[in-house]
Amino acid sequence: MKKLLMIAYILVFANTVFSQMNMPQDKQPKADKSKTVQYTCPMDADVISDKPGKCPKCGMTLVVKKAERTKTYVCPMDADVTSDKPGTCPKCGMTLVEKKKK
Repeated sequence: MKKLLMIAYILVFANTVFSQMNMPQDKQPKADKSKTVQYTCPMDADVISDKPGKCPKCGMTLVVKKAERTKTYVCPMDADVTSDKPGTCPKCGMTLVEKKKK
């Protein structure tokens, strides 16, 4: 009886592992594209490139562009209501508060 339970456990475990490996492409998690590195000129901030190199305007070496931090505002009553700017909750009318970063 123990051997039968052990074989059943192994089959269930193997099925779980292999079914996740053969997940269709549209179901697999996508890479986070928001973490791409961009380069900018310290002198001409409007020059942005995907690769390091020289500024086409002044010839200075491009530096890594710092990521802009955006604030997120959330309703204290309904946490699923979020906004990128302050305002009021469309559900309850409460003032949205800035979400704390962890």
